[in-house]
Amino acid sequence: MNKTVFEITKMDCPSEENLIRMKLNGISSIAGLDFDIPNRRLMVFHSGEIAEIEKSIIELNLGGKKITTTPTNQTSFKENTNQKKILWMVLIINFAFFIIEMLTGLISKSMGLVADSLDMLADSFVYGLSLFAVGGTIVKKKRIAKLAGYFQISLAMIGFVEVLRRFFSTEKLPDFSTMIIVSILALIANGFCLYILQKSKGKEEAHIQASMIFTSNDVIINLGVIAAGILVNSLNSNKPDLIIGTIVFALVIQGAFRILKLSK
Repeated sequence: MNKTVFEITKMDCPSEENLIRMKLNGISSIAGLDFDIPNRRLMVFHSGEIAEIEKSIIELNLGGKKITTTPTNQTSFKENTNQKKILWMVLIINFAFFIIEMLTGLISKSMGLVADSLDMLADSFVYGLSLFAVGGTIVKKKRIAKLAGYFQISLAMIGFVEVLRRFFSTEKLPDFSTMIIVSILALIANGFCLYILQKSKGKEEAHIQASMIFTSNDVIINLGVIAAGILVNSLNSNKPDLIIGTIVFALVIQGAFRILKLSK
């Protein structure tokens, strides 16, 4: 048995961990995985050559790089029996906020909230794939990943078109108070999701505190929408909302391409 350590420079939160788990699912030579998110390290316990594993990690474009490969006597690996329950909880929270932010975004005419809702939907796809595809057949996993990725891209492109339409036309200002209040609630939800996922790893406070140091994309987006709401009010313009919406739609598409890599 060998232990290979990878540095994953873009592994900032559990979403990237789930993507890696899905990508490596089905490689028979892997006996166990150990994620160290604060230090952005992945330990892969495997037999035989590392080439297929290394290729799969690099394909995700998360900055994966092999550091060392050493022999190990470890043969048993502790599985988290609560993982499925935790994933279900996070999936429900993310999908609920997708609906909340989409509805409030449309009602308040905020593209920032609409875009943030799609980011929540993207996270729901990741956790959903973990629940329904991992452990199933490779063909099933690839098919679901492809559908999820293209659906996500389609929604983001529709969002881009709407941003352009609003930019060149006269629109009623978005409701800045709704933007701020809903984004604060989403920020709390993201923090809770990160907390319970890190707690499930069994490393408790040290792991949670270290993970919180790395500002996840979700937290940045929530803060961005809050800032946009403040600027909409102070500048009496919808441009800050359109700008943050454009940025988030771009991030959603970037996440969709990561998901599509799972279908190859």
